[in-house]
Amino acid sequence: MDMMSGDLEKAGHSFKSGSSYWVDNGIAVFSTSPQVEDDEEALKWAALQRLPTFRRLKKGLLTTPEGHANEVDVKRLGLQERKGLVERLVGVAEEGQESFLLRLKSRIDRVGISFPTIEVRFEHLKISAEAYVGSMALPTVLNYCVNLVEGFLNCIHVLPTKKKHLSILKDVRGIINPSRMTLLLGPPSSGKTTLLLALAGKLGQDLKSSGSVTYNGHDMHEFVPQRRAAYISQYDVHIGELTVKETLAFSARCQGVGPRYEMIAELTRREKEANIKPDPDVDVYMKAISTEGQKETLVTDYILKILGLDTCADTLVGDELLRGISGGQKKRVTTGEMLVGPARALFMDEISTGLDSSTTYQIVNSVKNYVHILNGTAVISLLQPAPETYELFDDIILLSDGQIVYQGPREQVLDFFESMGFQCPERKGVADFLQEVTSRKDQEQYWKNRDEPYRFITVQEFVEAFQSFPVGVKIREELAAPLDKTKSHPAALTTKKYGVRKMELLKACFSRELLLMKRNSFVYIFKIIQLAIMALITMTVFLWTEMHRDSVADGGIYAGALFFSFVTVMFNGMSELSMTTAKLPVFYKQRDLLFFPAWAYALPTSILKIPVTFLEVSVWVFITYYVIGFDPSVERLFRQYLLFLLINQMASALNRFLAGVGRSLTVASTFGSFALLMIFSLSGFVLSREDIKVWWIWGYWISPLMYGMNAILVNEFLGKSWRHVLPNSAEPLGVAVLRSRGFFTQSYWYWIGVGALIGYIFMFNICFSLSLTYLNPLGKPQAVKLEESQSNEHDEKSGKVGRSQNRGNSLIPQVSTDSGDGSTCSKPTSVGTEATTDINHKKRGMVLPFEPHSITFDEITYSVDMPQAMKNQGVLEDKLVLLKCVSGAFRPGVLTALMGVSGAGKTTLMDVLAGRKTGGYIEGNISVSGYPKKQESFARISGYCEQNDIHSPYVTVYESLMYSAWLRLSTEINSGTRKMFVEEVMRLVELNPLRQALVGLPGESGLSTEQRKRLTIAVELVANPSVIFMDEPTSGLDARAAAIVMRAVRNTVDTGRTIVCTIHQPSIDIFESFDELFLLKKGGQEIYVGPLGRHSCHLIKYFEVFLYM
Repeated sequence: MDMMSGDLEKAGHSFKSGSSYWVDNGIAVFSTSPQVEDDEEALKWAALQRLPTFRRLKKGLLTTPEGHANEVDVKRLGLQERKGLVERLVGVAEEGQESFLLRLKSRIDRVGISFPTIEVRFEHLKISAEAYVGSMALPTVLNYCVNLVEGFLNCIHVLPTKKKHLSILKDVRGIINPSRMTLLLGPPSSGKTTLLLALAGKLGQDLKSSGSVTYNGHDMHEFVPQRRAAYISQYDVHIGELTVKETLAFSARCQGVGPRYEMIAELTRREKEANIKPDPDVDVYMKAISTEGQKETLVTDYILKILGLDTCADTLVGDELLRGISGGQKKRVTTGEMLVGPARALFMDEISTGLDSSTTYQIVNSVKNYVHILNGTAVISLLQPAPETYELFDDIILLSDGQIVYQGPREQVLDFFESMGFQCPERKGVADFLQEVTSRKDQEQYWKNRDEPYRFITVQEFVEAFQSFPVGVKIREELAAPLDKTKSHPAALTTKKYGVRKMELLKACFSRELLLMKRNSFVYIFKIIQLAIMALITMTVFLWTEMHRDSVADGGIYAGALFFSFVTVMFNGMSELSMTTAKLPVFYKQRDLLFFPAWAYALPTSILKIPVTFLEVSVWVFITYYVIGFDPSVERLFRQYLLFLLINQMASALNRFLAGVGRSLTVASTFGSFALLMIFSLSGFVLSREDIKVWWIWGYWISPLMYGMNAILVNEFLGKSWRHVLPNSAEPLGVAVLRSRGFFTQSYWYWIGVGALIGYIFMFNICFSLSLTYLNPLGKPQAVKLEESQSNEHDEKSGKVGRSQNRGNSLIPQVSTDSGDGSTCSKPTSVGTEATTDINHKKRGMVLPFEPHSITFDEITYSVDMPQAMKNQGVLEDKLVLLKCVSGAFRPGVLTALMGVSGAGKTTLMDVLAGRKTGGYIEGNISVSGYPKKQESFARISGYCEQNDIHSPYVTVYESLMYSAWLRLSTEINSGTRKMFVEEVMRLVELNPLRQALVGLPGESGLSTEQRKRLTIAVELVANPSVIFMDEPTSGLDARAAAIVMRAVRNTVDTGRTIVCTIHQPSIDIFESFDELFLLKKGGQEIYVGPLGRHSCHLIKYFEVFLYM
């Protein structure tokens, strides 16, 4: 011990002298304090430095709340230790992340280590697809048959295909530079998602592509792009039963640490040689995130903090049937799922959907800090970026009609368009201007030279002009100079397919599957209870006292009892069909991201169900065996138990296999029902072997149930209780029963049955794994392509476009009114004012009359019981208040915006007013046109457009509206009037061009997001409501699509209805299309309630008062 103390003292002295040397030579050294470290900490650090390299990378010094430095194992950091460390490193996410990353980079730069960087180049990139257009794309029986025959004739070159060739990207080229933030903009269907997928190496096989995409000069086939590039989808696909933290932790565990371990090993080696002591907190952080195989990682806690998800880390993600986090939080989980990995290039597709402007700014700013400080690469597609978010980017890529109109520095994009004759108005966001300036319908309003006649500038003309623009010339010159592959950082790219060892991936999948089984324990408990109930019923049907062994007919009853038992146990395994199908979308996403191989997912799914099978079969066999009166031999009891175990496992494996092949619940259930019918019919019990026709006998020999039935009947009827010989018979009764039913009588058929069932179990599980490996999801992403749009595209390309209507900067007309303080302030017109009356204009939406209604509410307070998790953290209150004394009014013909940060209570207030809150405590008064609100009558005059657009996917737009009208309009309205009203609503929300379009599935087929929003509004309008609540009608839309939706909303308001909309990230145009604003702050308290005025003059004047207080 004395010798060790002496060594530590010498090491500490050596460290101090070395540290002083580096400070004297002008090298700044990180330290937890500006003062010299105390002897104890120096000795502990010296002891760490003397450890072998492998152990040294697992140890660190962590400062306790009392200020002491304790040695810790970075792989075994506790929850509070991780939280405390992240809090010290980051503090407030908006402010502390940049300083933390600078500290981290400073440590690395000091010893001359460089970060791996990725430069992405794409040249002559062309992507196209073949698709049916218009009515031929509808999945009718006629179309399916015609398309099938046509496809066959086309394959043998007899008939040309009727599919249209659609060009998605048209010979695009460019460079994505490291350490620069790139914003991808473009109008709908311009090819943004396809470009991101191509850059990330995730293009679908059904797309035809040519050209090249290179990383640091290396082609895609030379490395595994998924290991260094992360594509963040616009669709939120997660397992609802996992919490936010568990979702991110599983992702981090599967993606591994990448080159972090090699970097920290080299870093510590160089620091040891230079006798440099790093910041202890930064040292622990870097070592912790470089250690793979952890269930709970420090990088997960860091990303939770950065994305603002730490407050809901232990909340279930949720899905359509399970309450969980909000849509905005789910979008951040999708982003965080990839940020926890080691990817150096980020391709982020519409990550701001459902987020308020401040949250979007915080996330984009976090990515910017990462890109600028740690030399990352990022391309982010945003729909309606606020001006302050737009300013965070360095470069802009503007796509239109599959071509790059501009790519280069953000500061020069307006110069390019001004050279083309277009100018961004003063009260217009630059991002919104860029998305609209190439559009035929929106371009004219930005024409700068009013003295010259306007001429529509096509996309092709913009592209050609950009080639001669200085920025375009520079990009062309850079692309002409080939990139030297040898200069690529060794750790920038990798050829390893998976991030960690396959055994570690298997352990991670086992751990997650076990957790999901615990979360779904109700299903397994219910199955066991169901079996127990069925066993009790079976006992009363086949009661031992009524069962005899006096004839072959008596044996037939026993055989029937065994068949019924087999069928019951088999059906208990059918739940695997729906449970497996429900998890497949998440599996396909994670498989394509190379989280794990398919077998690593399939193996835990199969193995972990075996203990459940033991329990289920035990309940059935041990309850029914002796009560029914089967052979009393204990040996034959356990033989029967073994067979029931195998038949249950076989049924579960079969249903998993059918789910993997069917890939949708509808298809899998259809095939499953047919498979069960064949298995039961050809088992040898329903039809005897002698009665099966010769052309069907092959089905008998491949039926798993045939082997099971032969084994279970041989086990029973060759027992002692069936060995007595009946009069006038030369063979035992049991053998006679078997012969009468056409079953085999040899005892070895029991073991043949056991072996066959084991073989089927392995075969079905292997086939399930193969189906997961090689099959892709059934739905293929494809949007509606109408014939009308084809002709429009042709006109636009040829320049045959007339003068478009100047829509101006506002979506609605403006009138001038007195602001009340002597100045003039314009405000949007509404149906309730005389200024909107136009005797020459027919008022819309009046086919069916309705009575306008206003809503007033006073001192509304809404609270819920305090969650137990918050009580455990020390919260003393019994109730959690979500709305606090909110008062206001919504009037007919007035469009009201309900705004506030995430968690302010916008949707909660609308739900309370609409009567959709069934739990919690509501206080205050709600009146409808001066009368106390009665929910029964209010539900008939109100509509509610939810944020999620939920529609039947296999009907057309017109059919959706007609179905809603039939169900919700009064029966007194005749069919002709109902159809006229539906037509009027379709004109109102501009759905006529889409009337025969299939609705389809979100993200896979059918209508676009903007078209679905308008359909959601129309479905509520056909009920002829007086009051409509809309939850984020512009969420998930770009600026132009949002303008189309808001125009439909404005048309609806102009009919005299009362409309309230919650809204996130509105552009200036969208915001000022509202008449009034209801602004809430966090905690459910109102900040501003009143009119906006022209250019929001009333709102600005209200907040200007606080500047002088």
